[in-house]
Amino acid sequence: MTKIAALVSGGVDSAVAVHSLVQQGYSPDLFYIKIGPEEDKEWNCTSEEDIEICTWLANKYKLKLEVVDLHHQYWDMVVKYTMEKAKMGLTPNPDVMCNKLIKFGCFEEFVGKDYDKIATGHYATTEVINGKTWLATSPDPVKDQTDFLCQINFKQVSKLMFPIGHLWKHQVREIAEKNNLLNANRKDSQGICFLGQVDFRDYIGKYLGENPGDVRELETGRKIGTHKGLWFYTIGQRKGLGFGGGPWFVVKKNMKRNILFVSNGYNPEKVYKKKLKMTDFHFITENPWAGDETNAQHLVTFKIRHTPEFFMGHLFMDENNEWTLISQQPIHGVAPGQFCVVYDENHHLCFGSGEII
Repeated sequence: MTKIAALVSGGVDSAVAVHSLVQQGYSPDLFYIKIGPEEDKEWNCTSEEDIEICTWLANKYKLKLEVVDLHHQYWDMVVKYTMEKAKMGLTPNPDVMCNKLIKFGCFEEFVGKDYDKIATGHYATTEVINGKTWLATSPDPVKDQTDFLCQINFKQVSKLMFPIGHLWKHQVREIAEKNNLLNANRKDSQGICFLGQVDFRDYIGKYLGENPGDVRELETGRKIGTHKGLWFYTIGQRKGLGFGGGPWFVVKKNMKRNILFVSNGYNPEKVYKKKLKMTDFHFITENPWAGDETNAQHLVTFKIRHTPEFFMGHLFMDENNEWTLISQQPIHGVAPGQFCVVYDENHHLCFGSGEII
Protein backbone atom coordinates (compact mmCIF):
# COMPACT_ATOMS: atom_id res chain seq x y z
CA MET A 1 0.00 0.00 0.00
CA THR A 2 1.30 3.44 -0.96
CA LYS A 3 2.22 5.42 2.15
CA ILE A 4 0.75 8.93 1.80
CA ALA A 5 1.22 12.08 3.86
CA ALA A 6 -1.63 14.51 3.21
CA LEU A 7 -1.11 18.18 4.02
CA VAL A 8 -4.27 19.72 5.46
CA SER A 9 -5.01 23.36 6.17
CA GLY A 10 -8.55 23.53 7.53
CA GLY A 11 -9.82 24.63 4.13
CA VAL A 12 -12.30 22.83 1.89
CA ASP A 13 -9.73 21.95 -0.79
CA SER A 14 -7.45 19.86 1.41
CA ALA A 15 -10.50 18.29 3.11
CA VAL A 16 -11.92 17.10 -0.22
CA ALA A 17 -8.44 15.91 -1.22
CA VAL A 18 -8.42 13.70 1.88
CA HIS A 19 -11.97 12.48 1.14
CA SER A 20 -10.89 11.60 -2.40
CA LEU A 21 -7.89 9.61 -1.17
CA VAL A 22 -10.06 7.65 1.26
CA GLN A 23 -12.56 6.94 -1.54
CA GLN A 24 -9.69 5.50 -3.57
CA GLY A 25 -8.85 3.12 -0.73
CA TYR A 26 -5.91 4.98 0.80
CA SER A 27 -5.42 5.74 4.49
CA PRO A 28 -3.25 8.87 4.49
CA ASP A 29 -1.66 10.32 7.58
CA LEU A 30 -2.69 13.97 7.96
CA PHE A 31 -0.29 16.79 8.72
CA TYR A 32 -1.01 20.40 9.57
CA ILE A 33 2.01 22.67 9.13
CA LYS A 34 1.98 25.36 11.80
CA ILE A 35 3.96 28.51 11.11
CA GLY A 36 1.67 31.33 12.27
CA PRO A 37 3.05 34.32 14.22
CA GLU A 38 2.08 33.06 17.67
CA GLU A 39 3.73 35.96 19.47
CA ASP A 40 1.52 38.52 17.72
CA LYS A 41 -2.15 37.81 18.30
CA GLU A 42 -3.36 40.91 16.44
CA TRP A 43 -2.19 39.32 13.16
CA ASN A 44 -5.38 37.25 13.17
CA CYS A 45 -3.78 33.86 12.62
CA THR A 46 -6.49 31.22 12.27
CA SER A 47 -4.35 28.20 13.20
CA GLU A 48 -6.46 27.30 16.25
CA GLU A 49 -9.65 27.06 14.20
CA ASP A 50 -7.77 25.32 11.38
CA ILE A 51 -6.47 22.61 13.72
CA GLU A 52 -9.97 22.04 15.16
CA ILE A 53 -11.34 21.44 11.64
CA CYS A 54 -8.40 19.18 10.75
CA THR A 55 -8.96 17.20 13.95
CA TRP A 56 -12.64 16.78 13.04
CA LEU A 57 -11.60 15.60 9.55
CA ALA A 58 -9.14 13.06 10.95
CA ASN A 59 -11.77 11.69 13.32
CA LYS A 60 -14.39 11.45 10.55
CA TYR A 61 -12.16 9.22 8.43
CA LYS A 62 -10.33 7.56 11.37
CA LEU A 63 -6.96 8.91 10.29
CA LYS A 64 -3.94 10.12 12.24
CA LEU A 65 -3.30 13.87 12.47
CA GLU A 66 -0.02 15.47 13.48
CA VAL A 67 0.78 19.17 13.84
CA VAL A 68 4.24 19.95 12.48
CA ASP A 69 5.71 23.17 13.83
CA LEU A 70 7.87 24.83 11.16
CA HIS A 71 7.46 28.30 12.64
CA HIS A 72 11.16 29.10 12.95
CA GLN A 73 12.03 27.69 9.54
CA TYR A 74 9.36 29.85 7.91
CA TRP A 75 10.56 33.03 9.55
CA ASP A 76 14.23 32.21 8.90
CA MET A 77 13.69 31.36 5.23
CA VAL A 78 10.53 32.86 3.75
CA VAL A 79 10.25 36.04 5.81
CA LYS A 80 13.98 36.71 5.40
CA TYR A 81 13.68 36.27 1.62
CA THR A 82 10.62 38.55 1.48
CA MET A 83 12.21 41.35 3.50
CA GLU A 84 15.52 41.23 1.65
CA LYS A 85 13.79 41.45 -1.74
CA ALA A 86 11.41 44.20 -0.60
CA LYS A 87 14.29 46.22 0.84
CA MET A 88 15.95 46.08 -2.59
CA GLY A 89 12.81 47.58 -4.14
CA LEU A 90 11.72 44.28 -5.68
CA THR A 91 8.32 42.53 -5.61
CA PRO A 92 8.78 39.20 -3.79
CA ASN A 93 6.38 36.24 -3.79
CA PRO A 94 6.37 34.57 -0.35
CA ASP A 95 3.78 31.98 -1.45
CA VAL A 96 6.12 30.59 -4.12
CA MET A 97 9.00 30.32 -1.66
CA CYS A 98 6.77 28.85 1.04
CA ASN A 99 5.88 25.96 -1.26
CA LYS A 100 9.48 25.43 -2.34
CA LEU A 101 11.20 25.79 1.04
CA ILE A 102 8.59 24.88 3.66
CA LYS A 103 5.73 22.70 2.37
CA PHE A 104 7.91 20.58 0.12
CA GLY A 105 11.32 21.45 1.57
CA CYS A 106 11.49 21.41 5.37
CA PHE A 107 8.43 19.18 5.67
CA GLU A 108 10.08 16.60 3.41
CA GLU A 109 13.27 16.77 5.46
CA PHE A 110 11.52 16.25 8.80
CA VAL A 111 8.50 14.08 7.89
CA GLY A 112 7.85 13.52 4.18
CA LYS A 113 10.99 11.46 3.65
CA ASP A 114 9.22 8.56 5.40
CA TYR A 115 6.35 8.57 2.87
CA ASP A 116 5.98 7.47 -0.75
CA LYS A 117 3.77 10.42 -1.74
CA ILE A 118 2.80 13.88 -0.48
CA ALA A 119 -0.83 14.85 -1.22
CA THR A 120 -2.14 18.43 -1.15
CA GLY A 121 -5.30 20.33 -2.05
CA HIS A 122 -3.60 22.38 -4.77
CA TYR A 123 -5.38 23.01 -8.06
CA ALA A 124 -2.70 21.46 -10.25
CA THR A 125 -2.05 18.15 -11.99
CA THR A 126 0.95 16.09 -13.02
CA GLU A 127 1.68 14.29 -16.26
CA VAL A 128 4.24 11.57 -16.93
CA ILE A 129 5.98 11.89 -20.29
CA ASN A 130 8.72 9.46 -21.27
CA GLY A 131 9.00 8.34 -17.67
CA LYS A 132 9.41 11.85 -16.26
CA THR A 133 6.84 13.75 -14.18
CA TRP A 134 5.83 17.23 -15.29
CA LEU A 135 3.75 19.82 -13.44
CA ALA A 136 0.54 20.56 -15.39
CA THR A 137 -2.36 22.96 -15.01
CA SER A 138 -5.82 22.45 -13.53
CA PRO A 139 -8.87 22.76 -15.82
CA ASP A 140 -10.17 25.59 -13.59
CA PRO A 141 -8.29 28.68 -14.86
CA VAL A 142 -9.37 30.84 -11.93
CA LYS A 143 -8.14 28.44 -9.25
CA ASP A 144 -5.12 26.94 -11.05
CA GLN A 145 -2.14 27.17 -8.67
CA THR A 146 0.75 26.02 -10.83
CA ASP A 147 2.16 29.56 -10.68
CA PHE A 148 2.60 29.12 -6.91
CA LEU A 149 4.45 25.84 -7.55
CA CYS A 150 6.77 27.24 -10.21
CA GLN A 151 9.96 26.91 -8.15
CA ILE A 152 9.62 23.30 -6.97
CA ASN A 153 12.11 20.79 -8.35
CA PHE A 154 11.87 17.48 -10.19
CA LYS A 155 12.22 15.39 -7.04
CA GLN A 156 9.41 17.33 -5.37
CA VAL A 157 6.97 17.22 -8.30
CA SER A 158 7.61 13.50 -8.77
CA LYS A 159 6.45 12.81 -5.24
CA LEU A 160 3.37 15.02 -5.25
CA MET A 161 -0.28 13.98 -5.55
CA PHE A 162 -3.06 16.48 -6.33
CA PRO A 163 -6.33 14.57 -5.63
CA ILE A 164 -8.59 17.51 -6.60
CA GLY A 165 -6.36 18.99 -9.31
CA HIS A 166 -8.62 17.74 -12.11
CA LEU A 167 -11.73 19.38 -10.60
CA TRP A 168 -13.27 22.84 -10.77
CA LYS A 169 -13.84 24.75 -7.54
CA HIS A 170 -17.63 24.41 -7.70
CA GLN A 171 -17.24 20.62 -8.01
CA VAL A 172 -15.03 20.56 -4.90
CA ARG A 173 -17.69 22.51 -2.96
CA GLU A 174 -20.39 20.11 -4.18
CA ILE A 175 -18.40 17.07 -3.03
CA ALA A 176 -17.84 18.70 0.36
CA GLU A 177 -21.55 19.46 0.79
CA LYS A 178 -22.65 16.01 -0.40
CA ASN A 179 -20.36 14.36 2.14
CA ASN A 180 -21.21 16.73 4.98
CA LEU A 181 -17.72 18.10 5.43
CA LEU A 182 -17.59 20.68 8.20
CA ASN A 183 -15.82 23.29 6.07
CA ALA A 184 -17.89 22.86 2.88
CA ASN A 185 -18.76 26.55 2.80
CA ARG A 186 -15.71 27.99 4.52
CA LYS A 187 -14.27 30.99 2.67
CA ASP A 188 -10.99 30.58 0.81
CA SER A 189 -7.91 32.07 2.43
CA GLN A 190 -6.78 35.26 0.69
CA GLY A 191 -3.74 36.09 2.81
CA ILE A 192 -0.04 35.37 2.55
CA CYS A 193 0.82 31.67 2.63
CA PHE A 194 -0.16 30.22 6.02
CA LEU A 195 -0.59 33.62 7.68
CA GLY A 196 -4.32 34.17 7.31
CA GLN A 197 -5.71 37.63 6.58
CA VAL A 198 -2.45 39.54 6.85
CA ASP A 199 -2.20 42.81 4.91
CA PHE A 200 1.03 42.78 2.89
CA ARG A 201 1.81 46.41 3.82
CA ASP A 202 1.51 45.54 7.51
CA TYR A 203 3.67 42.46 6.94
CA ILE A 204 6.42 44.58 5.33
CA GLY A 205 6.06 47.58 7.65
CA LYS A 206 6.40 45.46 10.78
CA TYR A 207 9.93 44.48 9.79
CA LEU A 208 11.24 47.31 7.61
CA GLY A 209 9.48 50.28 9.19
CA GLU A 210 9.06 53.50 7.21
CA ASN A 211 11.50 55.48 5.08
CA PRO A 212 9.72 58.56 3.65
CA GLY A 213 10.76 60.08 0.34
CA ASP A 214 9.51 62.07 -2.64
CA VAL A 215 6.88 60.94 -5.12
CA ARG A 216 7.53 62.50 -8.53
CA GLU A 217 5.85 62.46 -11.92
CA LEU A 218 8.15 60.53 -14.26
CA GLU A 219 7.58 62.69 -17.31
CA THR A 220 8.12 66.09 -15.65
CA GLY A 221 9.99 65.39 -12.41
CA ARG A 222 7.31 67.37 -10.57
CA LYS A 223 6.86 66.41 -6.91
CA ILE A 224 3.27 65.35 -6.22
CA GLY A 225 3.58 63.90 -2.74
CA THR A 226 5.53 61.81 -0.22
CA HIS A 227 5.76 58.04 0.15
CA LYS A 228 6.30 56.09 3.38
CA GLY A 229 8.89 53.69 1.97
CA LEU A 230 9.59 52.27 -1.48
CA TRP A 231 8.99 48.72 -0.24
CA PHE A 232 5.28 49.49 0.23
CA TYR A 233 4.75 49.91 -3.54
CA THR A 234 4.97 47.70 -6.61
CA ILE A 235 5.34 48.57 -10.29
CA GLY A 236 1.92 49.00 -11.93
CA GLN A 237 0.15 49.71 -8.64
CA ARG A 238 -2.74 52.19 -8.76
CA LYS A 239 -4.90 51.46 -5.72
CA GLY A 240 -4.00 52.83 -2.32
CA LEU A 241 -1.61 55.54 -3.50
CA GLY A 242 -3.67 58.47 -2.19
CA PHE A 243 -2.25 61.22 -4.39
CA GLY A 244 -4.59 63.90 -5.77
CA GLY A 245 -5.17 64.57 -9.46
CA GLY A 246 -5.01 60.90 -10.41
CA PRO A 247 -5.27 58.21 -11.38
CA TRP A 248 -1.56 57.62 -10.78
CA PHE A 249 0.38 54.44 -11.53
CA VAL A 250 3.71 53.43 -10.01
CA VAL A 251 6.21 53.09 -12.88
CA LYS A 252 9.70 53.23 -11.36
CA LYS A 253 11.69 53.25 -8.10
CA ASN A 254 15.00 55.02 -7.56
CA MET A 255 16.46 53.20 -4.55
CA LYS A 256 19.57 55.41 -4.24
CA ARG A 257 17.61 58.68 -4.12
CA ASN A 258 14.55 57.11 -2.43
CA ILE A 259 12.17 58.47 -5.08
CA LEU A 260 8.93 56.85 -6.22
CA PHE A 261 8.11 57.74 -9.82
CA VAL A 262 4.49 57.69 -11.00
CA SER A 263 2.69 58.38 -14.26
CA ASN A 264 -0.71 59.96 -14.76
CA GLY A 265 -3.73 58.62 -16.66
CA TYR A 266 -5.73 55.42 -16.89
CA ASN A 267 -3.35 53.63 -19.26
CA PRO A 268 0.04 55.35 -19.23
CA GLU A 269 2.45 53.78 -21.69
CA LYS A 270 5.18 53.50 -19.04
CA VAL A 271 3.12 50.92 -17.10
CA TYR A 272 3.40 48.41 -19.97
CA LYS A 273 6.30 46.25 -21.14
CA LYS A 274 6.78 43.65 -23.87
CA LYS A 275 10.33 42.53 -23.04
CA LEU A 276 10.87 40.55 -19.82
CA LYS A 277 14.43 39.71 -18.84
CA MET A 278 14.88 37.01 -16.20
CA THR A 279 17.62 35.74 -13.93
CA ASP A 280 18.14 32.33 -12.32
CA PHE A 281 15.60 30.61 -14.55
CA HIS A 282 14.51 27.36 -12.93
CA PHE A 283 13.23 24.39 -14.95
CA ILE A 284 11.02 22.14 -12.79
CA THR A 285 11.54 18.85 -14.64
CA GLU A 286 14.08 19.66 -17.35
CA ASN A 287 14.79 22.12 -20.13
CA PRO A 288 12.40 20.95 -22.88
CA TRP A 289 14.61 22.57 -25.53
CA ALA A 290 17.96 21.25 -24.34
CA GLY A 291 20.18 20.48 -27.32
CA ASP A 292 17.80 22.16 -29.76
CA GLU A 293 20.09 24.66 -31.41
CA THR A 294 17.96 24.98 -34.55
CA ASN A 295 15.14 26.99 -32.97
CA ALA A 296 16.50 29.84 -30.87
CA GLN A 297 13.06 31.28 -30.10
CA HIS A 298 10.40 29.14 -28.41
CA LEU A 299 6.67 29.89 -28.53
CA VAL A 300 5.32 29.73 -24.97
CA THR A 301 2.54 30.99 -22.74
CA PHE A 302 3.30 32.75 -19.47
CA LYS A 303 1.95 34.77 -16.56
CA ILE A 304 3.59 37.17 -14.11
CA ARG A 305 0.95 37.11 -11.38
CA HIS A 306 -1.91 34.91 -10.18
CA THR A 307 -4.59 35.56 -12.80
CA PRO A 308 -6.74 33.28 -14.99
CA GLU A 309 -5.18 34.76 -18.16
CA PHE A 310 -2.11 33.45 -19.95
CA PHE A 311 -0.11 35.52 -22.42
CA MET A 312 1.69 34.34 -25.56
CA GLY A 313 5.31 35.14 -26.19
CA HIS A 314 8.69 33.94 -27.47
CA LEU A 315 11.35 32.75 -25.03
CA PHE A 316 15.04 32.80 -25.95
CA MET A 317 18.52 32.91 -24.44
CA ASP A 318 20.12 36.35 -24.78
CA GLU A 319 23.77 37.25 -25.28
CA ASN A 320 24.32 37.19 -21.47
CA ASN A 321 22.98 33.63 -21.21
CA GLU A 322 19.84 34.85 -19.46
CA TRP A 323 16.36 33.82 -20.53
CA THR A 324 14.39 36.66 -22.10
CA LEU A 325 10.73 36.67 -23.11
CA ILE A 326 9.14 38.89 -25.76
CA SER A 327 5.39 39.12 -25.22
CA GLN A 328 3.01 39.28 -28.16
CA GLN A 329 1.14 42.06 -26.35
CA PRO A 330 2.14 44.74 -23.83
CA ILE A 331 1.92 43.50 -20.23
CA HIS A 332 0.72 45.74 -17.42
CA GLY A 333 2.72 46.12 -14.23
CA VAL A 334 5.85 44.06 -14.89
CA ALA A 335 7.77 44.39 -11.62
CA PRO A 336 11.36 43.30 -10.92
CA GLY A 337 11.36 40.46 -8.38
CA GLN A 338 8.15 38.88 -9.66
CA PHE A 339 8.35 35.37 -11.07
CA CYS A 340 7.58 34.98 -14.75
CA VAL A 341 6.05 31.50 -14.96
CA VAL A 342 6.50 29.78 -18.32
CA TYR A 343 4.21 27.13 -19.85
CA ASP A 344 3.96 25.32 -23.17
CA GLU A 345 2.04 27.06 -25.95
CA ASN A 346 -1.20 25.37 -24.82
CA HIS A 347 -0.65 26.53 -21.19
CA HIS A 348 -0.80 22.90 -20.06
CA LEU A 349 2.70 21.93 -18.94
CA CYS A 350 4.45 24.29 -16.53
CA PHE A 351 8.12 24.38 -17.51
CA GLY A 352 9.42 26.61 -14.74
CA SER A 353 10.06 30.23 -13.84
CA GLY A 354 12.61 33.01 -13.61
CA GLU A 355 12.84 36.17 -11.53
CA ILE A 356 12.17 39.29 -13.58
CA ILE A 357 15.03 41.81 -13.56
